[in-house]
This record gives sequence, structure tokens and C-alpha cells, in this order.
Amino acid sequence: MPDLSFLIIASLASLLVGLSKGGLPAVGILAVPLLALKISPVKAAALLLPIYIASDMVGIWLYRRHFSKRNLQILIPAAFIGIFIGWLYAARLSDRAVGLLVGLMGLGFCLNTWLGPRLRRAPGAGEPRPASVPAGVFWGSLSGFTSFVSHAGSPPFQIYVLPQRLSKPVFAGTSTLLFAAINLAKLPPYMQLRPYSLDDLRAAAVLLPAALIGTVVGAWATQRIADQWFFRFVQLTLLGVSCKLVWDGLRPLF
Repeated sequence: MPDLSFLIIASLASLLVGLSKGGLPAVGILAVPLLALKISPVKAAALLLPIYIASDMVGIWLYRRHFSKRNLQILIPAAFIGIFIGWLYAARLSDRAVGLLVGLMGLGFCLNTWLGPRLRRAPGAGEPRPASVPAGVFWGSLSGFTSFVSHAGSPPFQIYVLPQRLSKPVFAGTSTLLFAAINLAKLPPYMQLRPYSLDDLRAAAVLLPAALIGTVVGAWATQRIADQWFFRFVQLTLLGVSCKLVWDGLRPLF
């Protein structure tokens, strides 16, 4: 039997996974770092994948009518490319280096969102951007890559999609459907790199109820938070997580 502290932290990580699938995608990136307090990051990512997939099924049903078809047409194939690259180089990758890269991208996005229009002062600087194939392929591939390594695909996705200023349900639904496809695609290479044991599946089953509760709560919160506060919450969460990733990446240098 795992100790009580592990069960508490793992259940909280599962709850965060559920919240992310319910429409608060930025919080999901906290799950692996949190669980890594008790077990290795690689094992944490592997343990959480079945929980992600199960939560995806609920999220797909909740947002089955709310998503951006155009963005999914661009992002899903691009994400599969990123997953394939992650699988090829998984044994050579440093979790710290990938986390540092993701954190720097998140910080850059937040600074550009908050300070960019003021610095540029160009007409239309703050207008919504349309979906773009070149940008979508780049950020989608990066999202698939970082998701494969540490379930940290949310920041690249947000960097690409937030400037489009989609409605809350469409933003949440697009995220849910994209990462449902990504997580299913990750399962075969995960099984090849680290086959699941019976104990792994039992642990995932114990943690699943917390994730399902989080999915429903996340959808409820998404529907009741005003657009301005919803996206501000996403941006602030991204900022906090990015700072944590950058700090973890740079800490060994000091």
C-alpha cells in the first residue's frame, strides 16, 4: 500500500488533470511536477497517462458541440509529428531542459500579451488573429513533443490559440479534443518505452475518481466565470507554471 502522503499528492494531481479536461487547461501542467515530489518525473508521467485518457472521454462528451474545427485540422496532425519526434529522442531528453524551454516560451507569451501592444502601439496590434497553418504546425508539433515528454503541451497550445480570442467553450473544447487525440496517440509509444504493470493500472484506478470529479468541476467553473476573468486566470496560471519550470531548469546552475 502506498503511504498516505503519496495518495494525497497523487489524488490532487489527478484532480488537476480532471480540471484541465473540464475546461481549465492551464492547471493540468501542474500535475506531473506535483506528483514528481514523490516519484520520478518519468514514472509520474506514465502513471498519469491512463488518467488523462479516462478524463478525456468525459471532456469529449462535455464539449462535443464546442470546438474550432479549423484549429483541430491544423493542430492534431502537427501534434502527431511532435509525438513521433519525442518518441525517437525520449531516451536522450533531459526533463529539466524541456521544462526550461516550455517555461521560457510561456514567459515570453505572457510578456508579449501584456506588454507587446503598449510597446508596439501599432493599429490593430490587439485584434484577434486568425488560425494560421505555419504557426499551427509549429506550435502544434511543439505541443505534441512537450506533451509526450512530460504532459506539458498546454503552453504551446495557449501561445497559438489565445491570440485568436476564441469564446470560452470553443477554447476549452478545442483544448480538450486536441489533447484527447494526443493522449491516445501517446499510449503505444509509452507502452513500448515503459510497459504498464498491474500495480500501475491499480494505482491509476484508485486515482481515477478524483480526475472524474475534477472534469465535472472544471466544466462547471468554465461556464460560470466571465470571459475576461477566465482568460486572465489562464494567463496568470501559465505565468506561475512557467516561472516554476524556469526555476527548476536553472536551479542546478546556482
